[in-house]
Amino acid sequence: MNGAGTRPVWGGRAHAGWIAFAVHRLSGIALALFLPLHFWALGLINESEAALDSVLSWSVHPLVKLAETALVIALALHLAGGVRLLLVEFALWRGRQEAAIAGAFAFAVAAGLLFLLNAAG
Repeated sequence: MNGAGTRPVWGGRAHAGWIAFAVHRLSGIALALFLPLHFWALGLINESEAALDSVLSWSVHPLVKLAETALVIALALHLAGGVRLLLVEFALWRGRQEAAIAGAFAFAVAAGLLFLLNAAG
């Protein structure tokens, strides 16, 4: 309930399914915003060795590593959420949605941590 006690916070949308929906949409938007930058960097890399060295030297900064980790987590969240939706859509599995949502989140965090450990090493 909010301060007035008349209506739930989030307009009644604080259940796991709605949060999974929102995370899936937001991760898709983040990936869509990233792709043009990624293609731009790939285009720079193809121009010359100096451009390749410039992009590679920029990519070792800790903030870039953190952003890459967030990107891997967003990709894993979007992938796991999409697989969950496909399973529900094709009626292969409709029970225990909260467990599936928690599993998708755990998969995404594990993928991000594995990436971070590999990137830091």
